[in-house]
Amino acid sequence: MARKTLQDMSGIASTIARSGAKSGDRTTKPSAPALGALQGSLAAIREIDPGLIDDWGPADRLGEFTAVNSEEDGESFETLKASIQDAGQQVPILVRKAGADDRYEAIYGRRRLKACRELGIKVRANVQDIDDQTALLAKGLENAARRNLSFYEKARFAEAILNADHTTATVRQVLSLSASGLSHLTKVYQNIPQTVGDAIGAAPKSGRPKWTALAEHFVAKRITKSAALSILESLGANASSDDRLEQLLSEITKRGARPGSGSSETSPVEGITIKTGKGAVSLSARKSGPNAKFAEWLDENLADIIKQSYAEFTAVNRTDDT
Repeated sequence: MARKTLQDMSGIASTIARSGAKSGDRTTKPSAPALGALQGSLAAIREIDPGLIDDWGPADRLGEFTAVNSEEDGESFETLKASIQDAGQQVPILVRKAGADDRYEAIYGRRRLKACRELGIKVRANVQDIDDQTALLAKGLENAARRNLSFYEKARFAEAILNADHTTATVRQVLSLSASGLSHLTKVYQNIPQTVGDAIGAAPKSGRPKWTALAEHFVAKRITKSAALSILESLGANASSDDRLEQLLSEITKRGARPGSGSSETSPVEGITIKTGKGAVSLSARKSGPNAKFAEWLDENLADIIKQSYAEFTAVNRTDDT
């Protein structure tokens, strides 16, 4: 996957890219504390001036980097702030020392941090000395405990972690993914332009099939970024993110059904693309990604497969019928 510059990435991706491990950064500690102990160490909880705490890593809610995302769970920021003002901060945030001038880095809990900052009070924080990978895993687990990420949120989260030069193993651990699960997310973030995803939003009720269908449309060039943005803009701001995705897919399908296109493209297996036109059929197999070995096998056996298929076809079809 080609690396993107910071200017090419928005919000969450830009933030985590700036947090990626570099040559002079914090080294990984093999004895990093167990994640189960992070919440329970009372001795590590302190009251800290919010002005001493800087952001680190990815934003922990999609709404912080997408243009369209209504807080459907009812936990608005103002509600959170009012709760802290009335009853105090019940759940500490997680921070680590920044290494200079007695400053800290917020691993998770930015909304609580922002609320305390606006209320002018100190924030209760659990201070732990943890490396980047443990911090990412803690953030992923905390996200899962508070609110399950949507499929698209996971795709953008995975992209952000990889763009920060972390490994696919780290991504899978943070998001609790299988190899095929990460492959599906990769297909989405690699093929759906970020501006289109931003304009759609989290779509919390829409799972893998709809997002991968949209990715397939972009792969097949049935829709362009500008055309998709134009369709989404016409829907207005009141449509939910799930409705926006559904209506975009519907419009693409309508356009594809119109006569005169003369060509189509499909991907029956990830990495395998079949293009059909008025005068030809072509097949391409990508020799990278999760199905690279299958592509290599096709390369060695495709000629024999075609010969066998042709023999079977001609056995039941007279030559003058073909």
